[in-house]
Amino acid sequence: MILTVGATAHFGRETVEALAATGAKVRALSRTPENAGLPAGVDVVRGDLTDAASLRRALDGVATIFLVLPYGMDPRALLAEAVDAGVGRVVFLSSGAVVDGADAQPDVIAAYHAGVERAAVASGLEWTFLRLLFPAVNTLSFAMQLKDSDVVRAPYAGAAASVIHERDVADAAAAVLTGDGHSGRIHDVTGPASLTQAEQVRILGEVLGRLLVFEELDDAPVREQMSRFLDAPFVNALFDLMAATVGRPAQVNDTVEQLTGRPARTYAEWVADHRADFA
Repeated sequence: MILTVGATAHFGRETVEALAATGAKVRALSRTPENAGLPAGVDVVRGDLTDAASLRRALDGVATIFLVLPYGMDPRALLAEAVDAGVGRVVFLSSGAVVDGADAQPDVIAAYHAGVERAAVASGLEWTFLRLLFPAVNTLSFAMQLKDSDVVRAPYAGAAASVIHERDVADAAAAVLTGDGHSGRIHDVTGPASLTQAEQVRILGEVLGRLLVFEELDDAPVREQMSRFLDAPFVNALFDLMAATVGRPAQVNDTVEQLTGRPARTYAEWVADHRADFA
């Protein structure tokens, strides 16, 4: 049995669906199982990372845990319960911002994910980490602007990322969760090409049949505006990660193909799959 923690979060849901399609036995942890909306055959159980009793019930008969955690969530209680329950393995969806061997991580995003990784290793469970940086779904932030305009306004036109389709992340995770030979390994997952934000907008326009323009903004007022609604160190870390990629092509690898047996989907394919989101 595979227990997915964060099963109704974006990547958690996609992975549960990918696992269910393989016929794997899947259990999903949810605060509100009645609203989970997961595929038939998935065992959806009520639970919360802050409720030890619910975790013990959810972990009964589980061999592997897949962790998709919101930023800031402490997994140590879950990992301790998992060890007591006889769980053998944990797979964590981590961040490519983590710097291996660093005395101090460069920002709060990297520090949080590195901390979860350390906790997983310290638990004594077998572990595997999937690391990604800029999923293609982040570009849904353009959709609101494009409802009434053909202009996308944002900082860092030249920020480069190997944006990855969420289904590729889910398929890679499913392959790791159901396969052997991944213990103690870190898989960096990327899309098939390095694309600047301006190039992403161009491709977005081509697929949608619209002539879209990227208009670069100064980052300072955008950071300040976003910090009104989100944790300021988190916002600054996200923007600093993007700023560091300007003029530097993003890492591209074939991890998705190695894990799933097929190449990663292109950004154009992602846009086509999300055409309705940009209507």
